[in-house]
Amino acid sequence: MARQYPIEDYRNFGIMAHIDAGKTTTTERILYFTGRNYKIGETHDGASTMDFMDQEAERGITITSAATTCFWTGRDGKKRRLNIIDTPGHVDFTIEVERSLRVLDGAVCVLDSNQGVEPQTETVWRQGDKYNVPRIIFANKMDKTGADFYMCVDDIKAKLGARPVPMQIPIGAESNFQGVIDLITMKSIIWDGDGKDSKMVEGEIPADLVDKANEYRAAMIEAAVEMDDAALEAFLEGKEPDADTLRKLVRKATVKGVFYPMYCGSAFKNKGVQPLLDAVVDFLPAPIDREAYKGTDPKTGNELLRKPSDNEPLSLIAFKIMSFEHVGSITFCRIYSGKLEQGMALANTSRDKKERAGRMYLMHAADREEIKEAYAGDIVALQGLKDTRTGETLCDPSKPVILEKMEFPEPVIEMKIEPKTKADQEKMAIALNTMSLEDPSFRVSVHPESGETILKGMGELHLDIKVDILKRTYGVEAMTGAPQVAYRETLARPTEIDYTHKKQTGGTGQFARVKLKLEPNEVGKGNEFSTSIVGGSIPKEYIPGVEKGVKSVWDNGILIGFPMVDMKVNLYDGAFHEVDSSAIAFEIATRAAMKEGCEKAGVKILEPVMDVEVVSPGEFVGGIIGDINSRRGQIRTQEMRGNATVIRAYVPLANMFGYINTLRSMSTGRAQYTMQFAHYADVPRNVADEVKAKYA
Repeated sequence: MARQYPIEDYRNFGIMAHIDAGKTTTTERILYFTGRNYKIGETHDGASTMDFMDQEAERGITITSAATTCFWTGRDGKKRRLNIIDTPGHVDFTIEVERSLRVLDGAVCVLDSNQGVEPQTETVWRQGDKYNVPRIIFANKMDKTGADFYMCVDDIKAKLGARPVPMQIPIGAESNFQGVIDLITMKSIIWDGDGKDSKMVEGEIPADLVDKANEYRAAMIEAAVEMDDAALEAFLEGKEPDADTLRKLVRKATVKGVFYPMYCGSAFKNKGVQPLLDAVVDFLPAPIDREAYKGTDPKTGNELLRKPSDNEPLSLIAFKIMSFEHVGSITFCRIYSGKLEQGMALANTSRDKKERAGRMYLMHAADREEIKEAYAGDIVALQGLKDTRTGETLCDPSKPVILEKMEFPEPVIEMKIEPKTKADQEKMAIALNTMSLEDPSFRVSVHPESGETILKGMGELHLDIKVDILKRTYGVEAMTGAPQVAYRETLARPTEIDYTHKKQTGGTGQFARVKLKLEPNEVGKGNEFSTSIVGGSIPKEYIPGVEKGVKSVWDNGILIGFPMVDMKVNLYDGAFHEVDSSAIAFEIATRAAMKEGCEKAGVKILEPVMDVEVVSPGEFVGGIIGDINSRRGQIRTQEMRGNATVIRAYVPLANMFGYINTLRSMSTGRAQYTMQFAHYADVPRNVADEVKAKYA
């Protein structure tokens, strides 16, 4: 069976936004207008299609990115295939946004028109920059009190440093929002009601908006003609490009990230969604418009490129793993090049394993449609992959490649968990293993001494939801300890250590001597181990033992049992014995040397510091700032957003537990906050003593 839709008619895009900007509602409307859904699911009723987990329906938030395929007939009468991935806006689920952006070709960034650019908008925007994802901006909730399209335009320039180019301006705002003016056709588009059956009616531009429309159209044309010398020349001679030329120029600018076309509407009131879909087709890239994907040859390490074409060797990335009842584990994959058939042998080059493509599905949120083959540009779900994790490459075994890896943030919060009964013990181990495969920012470990199970995640909500999933999805009853901060340890000063391990009992003895240089590394650089042995004072076969010893100290820390970071260790000399030396003897010697060296140089405790943003009515600001200061917070900025005050601060995570309750009581429930990890910083001496007393 040949490909049904040519690759140039694909649009793989995601919808990204701050929490509560109306991202899932926008997706629901897209599914309705493309004919994928016959009824509209509402987030606030807990009935949206894309939020199919109980936890999502209850909390009204999106937790997992769900993939769906639908079709839209563009202005030219041609049907395009849209693969949409709905992503969460909550900061604890940043990983979901990150992995979606890695496999998308474009994105729609949704703003709340009365809030403008919010902190999580900044985060997802930066992630979009990191992966060079072309974006369209949609100012949603234009019907809401305080909605201001032009404030959003200014906000994007000021806070994101990006260049928005409005392709529409609104007709009215708040309760008077009626429709938009299309700056390409210079027509008004009015919806004749708020319901899903309301019709789009084209007409003339209202007289009071003609000057404004002309001003914004001129700015849009000026931005567009910069993309083509001939069009620019003609424009300077007084000749405006026609509508088709304009669209081509805007598309070119969008794909290259020169500027971002901007639209507006109210998804909830069914206004503005159809023009947004036209914009997705007109301006966001098809897979073929993106550059060839970079990869490396696993054998030689040389760079390899994979063009987005069916004729190239097969390569795909697994970007998400989910478990479904009756089906088991399903792996979502984006095919970058080549053709995939059911039952095909695959190589997982990231971990050098063999896989086989079992059943293959097109996904529509929680529903599946089985298919036999898929092509470059497709997003599919594969059943039956055993050893593949998020972010790993699968490819044709005869033409191996490793595509660029995804990076996952380190967890900053942890919590002890234990099953209530013996029967829950085994169920919990299996469930936690599955959950950590599904979400790479959620880690599970067992404490080496106490044997306790420890969950690690990105925030209180992240761990809360994981425990909830354990209970409901897997039927595991468990008790949890209070959430705790994931501290780190690091070396205070450089030092050198010369250590000899000697043990003589009956039979073979043990002997190893190591000389190590320990020094602090640059902040954020991580740990580095190197050797500069000359003259064979330690044979090559013993060096892995030394490295293992170093790593075991890095993993378990010295002072309070938390991992050590940002440290360099150099093995520069040592000695061995022909009979008594072994890799294990060098590992023991190294561990002791590391401990002695760290104690000699001193070890500092580091704590995660969060970037906190509080949005509050003016009358509560004094109290909120006082409270943040009492939590060892540093106020960074304070500004007005609409009629609210926005306070940004750095606050240690240790002082943020239960903050939501304090904030609610201080502001009678009217203030809200978001926080995300910013960096690790030294713990002040008085606090360090408390931490040591608690954990040592």
